[in-house]
Amino acid sequence: MLAGSIALFTDGKDIVVNVTVETLAPCKKLLRVEVDVQTVDAAFENTTKEFQRFAQLPGFRPGKAPRDLVLKSYAGKIEEEVKKKLIPDSYRKALEQEKLKPVVYPDIEEIQFGKGQSLQFAATIETEPEFELPEYKGLEIKREKAVVTDADVERAINTLRDQRATYTDVEREVKTGDYVVVNYTGTSEGKPLTEIAPTAKGLTKQENFWMNIAKDQFIPGFTEQLVGAKKGETVKVTVDFPADFVSQPLAGKKGEYQVTINQVKEKGLPEVNEEFAKSWGAEDLDKLKEGVKNDLQNELNKKQSESLSRQVLQALFAKVSYELPETVVNSETRNLIYNVVNENQRRGVDRDTIETHKDQIFASANTTAKERVKAMFLFHRIAEKEGIKVEQQEVAQQVMAMAEQYQMKPEKLVKELEKNNGFQEIHERILSAKVMDFLQLNAKIEEVAAAS
Repeated sequence: MLAGSIALFTDGKDIVVNVTVETLAPCKKLLRVEVDVQTVDAAFENTTKEFQRFAQLPGFRPGKAPRDLVLKSYAGKIEEEVKKKLIPDSYRKALEQEKLKPVVYPDIEEIQFGKGQSLQFAATIETEPEFELPEYKGLEIKREKAVVTDADVERAINTLRDQRATYTDVEREVKTGDYVVVNYTGTSEGKPLTEIAPTAKGLTKQENFWMNIAKDQFIPGFTEQLVGAKKGETVKVTVDFPADFVSQPLAGKKGEYQVTINQVKEKGLPEVNEEFAKSWGAEDLDKLKEGVKNDLQNELNKKQSESLSRQVLQALFAKVSYELPETVVNSETRNLIYNVVNENQRRGVDRDTIETHKDQIFASANTTAKERVKAMFLFHRIAEKEGIKVEQQEVAQQVMAMAEQYQMKPEKLVKELEKNNGFQEIHERILSAKVMDFLQLNAKIEEVAAAS
């Protein structure tokens, strides 16, 4: 526990603020602050005079009302003004004296306040973590020597062919590689799957559902049992749900399906020629391959950069350990969960499925949040030491790029950002990127062969 006193200059007078600090947790402290009675009374006096200057009371010109009438009419407002000034001022000075850096606005509990008595209040604050900045230059990381090969380009071209595939109805038995359109119902232990796993509606029954007849499609071992069937036939399919199955209540159980073949479709791929190249907006086949190779190289560069960034963080984290402010971690966790849920809903995942996996979503989000918050404090300290700053122009450029990406007018986006603390997020993102670039530039990078 620490104690001390400081001078607070308000309305031209020095006042004494007594401060006691109690550590509740590594990043949580309780400040007890006291402002002497003389200062409180002086603040009341000064504020009363200000109200006298502008008070408008019946029968008196502005500023000419007697003091006792002003006090009677504005007592509540005068008290509120004194409180609004004294508490924030003394709180800020207490932070300066104790060299504390809060990360969120505190919970302030007023213990005593009024004319003729000292002001006493307590503030529970969460502070930035205290740690020794580790050596961050010369971090040892590895970069894989990887190049885009002709085989990589060919695989990418085949992916483009898949996107231009055609599916033709055929009157024959189902073969491996075909697509079938089916109706199915599923049971386990003689009961519909939804009785065991209420959220597994899509696994229990579907109509006109497309399936690719290939290994481990849908449920492992399912589609292979449809080979040899014909349109109009109903096939009994048995499966063993894997131990790590996405619907946990079904994991490790046996399932039985009745599958009716509505259509058998043969997949056709276009030839790789000039016409195919032009369908993708390329002048000719060579230009298409060149564009594909450039895209693959950009993707490879991105993966290498992400790998280096992960290694930098792992190397830094290994050098220092410290507690994190709970409120900041919780806030970041909530943001990540919100983004995950929104993304899943955008992809068509139903709420029941999301609810089933809420524990996994929270655990993953919380782990990521802790890593991000830890990196943020490290990066801030490194930026401060190295003089790395974010210029206003850089923020403006980022906003313009976002406006173009979201197809919004810049001024509308600015309003949205101001409403949601978006500028702070942009500032943090730019600062983190600049510090990461600095760390990679000063790292010891070993070139290694790409993993096969």
